[in-house]
Amino acid sequence: MTQRSGPHLAVALDGAGWHPAAWREPDARPGELFTAKYWADLVLEAEKGLLDFVTIEDSLGFHPSPFDGPDERTDQVRGRLDAVLIAARVAPLTSGIGLVPTAVVTHTEPFHLSKAIATLDFVSGGRAGVRVQVAGRQDAAKHFGRREFPEFKPEDARDGTGLLGELFDEARDYVEVLRRLWDSWEDDAEIRDVATGRFVDREKLHYIDFEGRWFKVKGPSITPRPPQGQPLVAALAHTSAPFRFAAASADVVFLTPQSIDDVPTILAEIRQGQESALHTFGDLVVFLDDTAAAAADRKARLDERAGAEFTSDAAVFTGTPAALADQLLAWHDAGLSGFRLRPGALPHDLTAITRGLVPELRSRGAFRSGYEASTLRGLLGLDRPANRYVA
Repeated sequence: MTQRSGPHLAVALDGAGWHPAAWREPDARPGELFTAKYWADLVLEAEKGLLDFVTIEDSLGFHPSPFDGPDERTDQVRGRLDAVLIAARVAPLTSGIGLVPTAVVTHTEPFHLSKAIATLDFVSGGRAGVRVQVAGRQDAAKHFGRREFPEFKPEDARDGTGLLGELFDEARDYVEVLRRLWDSWEDDAEIRDVATGRFVDREKLHYIDFEGRWFKVKGPSITPRPPQGQPLVAALAHTSAPFRFAAASADVVFLTPQSIDDVPTILAEIRQGQESALHTFGDLVVFLDDTAAAAADRKARLDERAGAEFTSDAAVFTGTPAALADQLLAWHDAGLSGFRLRPGALPHDLTAITRGLVPELRSRGAFRSGYEASTLRGLLGLDRPANRYVA
C-alpha cells in the first residue's frame, strides 16, 4: 500500500441525507429519491470533487428505526432502492470514482453477491467495491423465514460476544467465499479462439471447495475474474467483534472516533488483528455552511422539524469547510488514512464537500488535482492481488 501526503476522501450517500428531516429542505428532491437520475446526479457531483469513492447505504428494514423493530413514524424517508443495482446503473456514467454499495450478508448467499460485485467491477472498468454489513434484528430475519434471532439490544455490542460475535464470524466466512470465487477464474482463462472453437481453458477454472459452519460452496464462479482481481471490501466497525472482522477480512474499515484522542486507541486495537494492508477511514456526519453560525442554525432547524436533536454513531461536525479541513488534517496526522463523510442533507452538504472542502484541502497541498489511477484499488494505493489458485 503506497502512502500519500493528504487523506483519502469518500462520501456516504443515504436517501436525502443522514438527518431524518433532510428530505424537507428547500433544495431536497424527495420526489426523485427512487429515480436513477437522482443517484446519478449525486455520484457525478462526488466525481467532480475527485473523491476516492462513494458508498451507498442499504438495509433489510426501514431506516432509521429503533433496535427493537420498525416504528410507525410517517415523517421520515421510508423505502430504499437496492444499493448494488444503483451502483451498476450509475457506473457507465462515471469514469474515475469508486462505487462501493452496501450489501447485507447475514441472510444472503455469497455466490450471488460475488457475481454481482464482479459484474459491477466489469461495468465500471475496475472501480467496484462492497461494504459488508450484518443484520441481527428480528424484523430483518422475518423477511426470510429461515432463521430466528433473539432480541438484539445496543448494549449487547459492547463485548463483541454472543449474537454479534457470531454474525461477524459468519461474515468472515462469507468474505472468504467471495474472495475465493473472485479468484476461481485465472486471468487468462478466457481464450476466445474462434478458429479452434475454444472459448475458455477449463484447466484455469478452479473449484473453491469451501466448507464451513455457514456455507458449503464448490464453485467455480460463473463470472470471470474481475478487472481488479479482488474488488474492494469495506466494513464499518465500532467495537471488538467488527474490529476483528475488518482487520482480518477488509481492505477499508470505517471507524467512528468521537475525538482525536480516540484515534490512537482505536487504531491500536484494530492493528492487533490486521492480516494485510488496511485503510482506516474516520466517519463523520457533516453540516457545512459559509459560517459556523449558519451551519449550526441549519442543523437546529432540521432538529426542530425532526422533533429531536440529531445524534449518530459517528461524530457530528457542524461548521465551515475550512474548519472541517483543519479537523481532518489533524485526525489524519493522528493516524487515519482517510475519511468517509456523511452529508447531513443532500445535495447541500455534498456540494459543500466537493466545492468547499476539496478546494480548501487542495490549497493546502493535501488533495489531488486529478484521478491518478483508473481502478479503485489504484486510487487507494492497493496492489492488484495475485490469484491464489495459480500454481
